[in-house]
Amino acid sequence: MYRLPTIISGLAHGALAFSMSSICHAARPVADVIYSGGTVVTVNDLQPEAEAVAIKAGKIIAVGYRDEVMKLKADQTKLVDLDGATLLPGFIDPHGHVFNTGIQAVSANLLPAPDGAVNDIPALQATLKAWAAQNGRITGQYGWIVGFGYDDAQLKEQRHPTREDLDLVSTELPVVIVHQSGHLGVMNSKALQMLSLTAASKNPPGGTIRRKDGSQEPDGVLEENAFFGPLFGLMSKLGPDANTALFAAGVKLYKSFGYTTAQEGKASLGSAATMEAVAKSGNLDIDVVAYPDITVGAQAMKAPWLSRSYTQHFRIGGIKLTLDGSPQGKTAWLSKPYYKVPAGRSADYRGYPAFSDEQVNGFVEQAFQKGWQVLAHVNGDAAIDQFISAVRAAEAKQGMADRRPVAIHAQTAREDQVQAFHDLGIMPSFFPMHTYYWGDWHRDSVLGPERAANISPLGWARQRNMIFTSHHDAPVAMPDPMRVLHATVNRVTRSGQVLGPAHRVSPLVALKAHTLWSAYQHFEEKSKGSIEVGKLADFVILDRNPLEGDPMTIDKIKVMETIKEGKSVFRRESTQRTADRLRSCAESEPCIRAATFALKMAGVMDMPSHDD
Repeated sequence: MYRLPTIISGLAHGALAFSMSSICHAARPVADVIYSGGTVVTVNDLQPEAEAVAIKAGKIIAVGYRDEVMKLKADQTKLVDLDGATLLPGFIDPHGHVFNTGIQAVSANLLPAPDGAVNDIPALQATLKAWAAQNGRITGQYGWIVGFGYDDAQLKEQRHPTREDLDLVSTELPVVIVHQSGHLGVMNSKALQMLSLTAASKNPPGGTIRRKDGSQEPDGVLEENAFFGPLFGLMSKLGPDANTALFAAGVKLYKSFGYTTAQEGKASLGSAATMEAVAKSGNLDIDVVAYPDITVGAQAMKAPWLSRSYTQHFRIGGIKLTLDGSPQGKTAWLSKPYYKVPAGRSADYRGYPAFSDEQVNGFVEQAFQKGWQVLAHVNGDAAIDQFISAVRAAEAKQGMADRRPVAIHAQTAREDQVQAFHDLGIMPSFFPMHTYYWGDWHRDSVLGPERAANISPLGWARQRNMIFTSHHDAPVAMPDPMRVLHATVNRVTRSGQVLGPAHRVSPLVALKAHTLWSAYQHFEEKSKGSIEVGKLADFVILDRNPLEGDPMTIDKIKVMETIKEGKSVFRRESTQRTADRLRSCAESEPCIRAATFALKMAGVMDMPSHDD
């Protein structure tokens, strides 16, 4: 059977002997840019550090000692002094939703602290009202009030808002709010009426319409497929310009966090068409790889986009298969009951699947037969069992090959399932950020102490010398790689407790999981993920080295610049100068208006701040 490369091998693509090979040639190339004056973390086991890096035509041509690399300098070469900052490979998103992150950017921010200010239902209502008042153009054009990111686990009331709670925001306009997991949502009475959701409405397969106590009347909370259908219906009403703006907002946010490769991990036909159109226009300046949902996969798999190489920075990498729901929302499919079952559920409630075993086996076999990479959303261990069984059956029929199927989240993977990942060549993409955002909730309500301690079991993967990735699943969390690294290394909950110390990893392993190993997951390890000769000049500059200092301060590190194939696509300095200008405006209204406009154009305002 095909097995994943091990941690020991490190996936080093180049060799030290070749790191300066271009310099040894009689006709030395002339560098376009040379970086020096700071720390260079290569993420290449054979050459972990360097003093300087030279690039030409968007690719790396030399990595090594400054004196040697400077031999490629000519009059036209640009010299970049890092001024003590740290140069790393650009971050590669192993699982997120760059298109849907744009929806988050333009919706009311309902996130709890530290990413927002909604920690109770009155604050949620006030935030929605303020957003509606400030976004009359959106509500006027589309007729909806939209909010993203509420979390019942963090609300003071410890419950989901209801239709009645949202009716206090508006009874004239439909209101929809999306749970931070993206797997549930709530609608007010006007929205339910418009969508004809009544006491007579049946639960769709793989979804639940929650009801009021003692009746069949919807209480406003919609789970999984009961929510996705109405939400996708709302999204389908957006025109091309609106969809393009959403995609642009998501890409801009990703660039500000140092990503040179982003992922849309569950594309619809509409979002795929938008991303293709933006790529054709030449307005996409980082790489975006999309995985259309299996329900539309066959229609989306078309040339030239379905490829292992990018066309104008866009490609379709395979298909996305969602097998269950959210553990924090208690819709993930477990093999044993939830520690505390949701209200109205029986004591043996374990969540539920999205598809039957027969359907999943058919989906995976089709993908293996056609050569499509499969990304399977599997949070609960029962869903993981279903995916493992489908991969095993498909491999038996289609034979062994380098397919790199991915178990997305794999939150509650048991140790025997991690062994199965190893044996079948399934690459886990874990979600360690849950240890901070929902670790206490998992321990006290969702899974109980023992199962919660083993969420995202990186330690079991390391014991088997497996590689893995770790992700943010934006817009579930902000696409902040420093928070990803922080959680992967520390596993500290909101209350300050370490959840599962055996599954902590070193900062270097965490960094590999978000660069080189993410490149491998995408079949791109030969061109990305480390600073090596011949690879793309995809870099991020940080204000300090995440491999040094107190690991508990990793989340405070700032992205200073993002560089894609040698071109700067984000610089923090320019926005910082504008912010300084705003602070110096005093009482001057014209000055305030000009600076505020500049900040909006830079993408700093009207979205959750990551500069604090």
